[in-house]
Amino acid sequence: MFMGYSFPRGMRPSTLNERLEFYSKEFNFEQAFNWIGNHRGKVRFAVIIGRNTSIYPPEYADDANATIIIDNYKSLEEVKAYILEFLPEGVYYDRNVYSNGEVVGQELAFDLDPENVICPIHGSFEDKARRGQDLSFCEIELQIIKEQTMKLYDYLAERFNMLHIVYSGRGFHIHVMDKEAFKLKPLEREAIAEEIKKMGFAIDPWVTTGESRLIRLPYSLNGLVSRIVTPLDRSEIVNFNPIDDERCIPEFLKHK
Repeated sequence: MFMGYSFPRGMRPSTLNERLEFYSKEFNFEQAFNWIGNHRGKVRFAVIIGRNTSIYPPEYADDANATIIIDNYKSLEEVKAYILEFLPEGVYYDRNVYSNGEVVGQELAFDLDPENVICPIHGSFEDKARRGQDLSFCEIELQIIKEQTMKLYDYLAERFNMLHIVYSGRGFHIHVMDKEAFKLKPLEREAIAEEIKKMGFAIDPWVTTGESRLIRLPYSLNGLVSRIVTPLDRSEIVNFNPIDDERCIPEFLKHK
């Protein structure tokens, strides 16, 4: 247990030195950028330095809880330099598509996190929140959310053609890359979120409606649990276990 949170075996917050090691030696920013795609123009990035871990460079104590937007950059190397400067617990990208500063579309996404399911042992999210463990989750919850991710993917595949699953470090994200999905209006997104919630899926509706436009950057580090944000094929999910899957375990944990 860390800072009141409990996680499955082997998961724990990353230290500043471990974040530095990951982003200086292991992180491939070009791979992450290519995953997003270059069809949406200049991408805005963001970092959260230490909101959930309370681990941050002392010189950024005043900004530890803030969401810092990175949009004034000339190259990917410059963005990576910002990341190495802040050593954040999380790196994100903005799903909005901009043209001349105006929002002209947004990537549709579904965020499924294990702490949002009802666990037979630990109870609901509200139960855990009352104990100060709102971000905690166990292996049972992880299995439940994995099964929900597969079911939701299969349901969405009846409507959309370009779906991508990403292990977020805790749960899973489903990204919809169909062009028509980028053009959905706010009311249409709200209707989709409401429909999916009514079906019993533990999604974060703010992500689907677009009110929360940031989402974790693939191949970055989830510093709360020391797991790499990892894209996966639908066929891989059933046997995927982030506790011991080499693809999502950073090198700083492998050589300890």
